Amino acid sequence: MRTIGQAAAELGVETHVLRHWEEVGALAVLRDSHGYRIYDDQALEQARTVLKLRRVGLSLPEVIAAMAPKKHAAQAVVRAKIAALEQEVVGMQQAITFLQHTVECRHRYLDECPACERFVRAT
Repeated sequence: MRTIGQAAAELGVETHVLRHWEEVGALAVLRDSHGYRIYDDQALEQARTVLKLRRVGLSLPEVIAAMAPKKHAAQAVVRAKIAALEQEVVGMQQAITFLQHTVECRHRYLDECPACERFVRAT
């Protein structure tokens, strides 16, 4: 059993983050006889899962849905996030391609370059 401070330190987050996760329903925490939060191994593991899902880009509503008891609903949220991340990767790759071209471009100004013009018009 851990206090909220101990759990937060172990997870590397602030205590207000754990309180917020509990308030929005992303985390279930036990209370002692005085009403203080106590984090058992299960609550800590749940918090680790929330933290990992947040770090890979899910919003808290998405985290809650991804942790839903119904696997089909959880998978739908995760699939949607995968698709969004794949789109971000495509966009980043296009940005890298454009920037690499601008570094190697033989034209003094980008607006003199037909290839740069095509990149600009494509976005």
